[in-house]
Amino acid sequence: MFCSFRIRKRHLLTALCAVSALAVSVSLLKGGGTEYCTNEMLATAAKANSEVAESAPTQDTGAEGEKVAYLTFDDGPSETTELVLDVLKEYGVRATFFVCAAENNENYLPTLTRTVAEGHQIGLHSSSHSYKKIYSSPESYWNDIEELKEKIAPYVGDTSHLTCLRFPGGSTNSVSHKYGGSGIMKTLKQQAEEKGYRYFDWNSCADDAVGEKKSPETLLRHVMRDVDNRKRVIVLMHDTKATKTTAQALPAIIESLRKEGYVFDVLENYPPKSATPVVTTESQPPV
Repeated sequence: MFCSFRIRKRHLLTALCAVSALAVSVSLLKGGGTEYCTNEMLATAAKANSEVAESAPTQDTGAEGEKVAYLTFDDGPSETTELVLDVLKEYGVRATFFVCAAENNENYLPTLTRTVAEGHQIGLHSSSHSYKKIYSSPESYWNDIEELKEKIAPYVGDTSHLTCLRFPGGSTNSVSHKYGGSGIMKTLKQQAEEKGYRYFDWNSCADDAVGEKKSPETLLRHVMRDVDNRKRVIVLMHDTKATKTTAQALPAIIESLRKEGYVFDVLENYPPKSATPVVTTESQPPV
């Protein structure tokens, strides 16, 4: 069984209280049944996570002493995904794509074939990305994941090896409480471990989600602001129709991380936790 990966905070209760209070004020932008986090939610999560990287495992996926960056892209595929893949290919960098299969993704699902062929990792995000639907009960969440796997199987092949996921809204989001009660994320995290999944949040965020579009220079600044020379950095970005500036910023992000001494890898290679299971009842915030 996999142990789930969490970036844990030293002063956990303080962080949870602060994040919960801020998350109450988060508003979701809705398009059809699909709902996305605001930049405020993602920035709050990144701030909380950025303070705790030191408590993560000390092993590296590369040589001893190497710093590792994991580029992750949520909510695709879309027309932007091809642009992101072009940049990653040019720089020889692998990334992890936490994919969706909502109505706005359907025409772009064939892009996943190229994504896999070029060595990138497919992570599970959500079929619908509808908080109301997926967080109404644990059963609804896992049904959504199974639906996602069914929809992407024609393009990625066997989905049984897809064991990395990212909860919409993050593993400690409070938006889910509105639909499934205050304990639903605790239940889902426990079930994820039991089912053999690893779930990942982030500790660096481009703040490129819905809302005001930001320049490539601003996105770069946000990413590097959170990196802060940490041992391992999980960078959250999006490859949606609305985030073409993320693709434009990606060359500078890669070059800046390399200049800081980082190598790149996919999350399936993130070092497993120790043999002792980590209690994830009260963890951090994130997408």
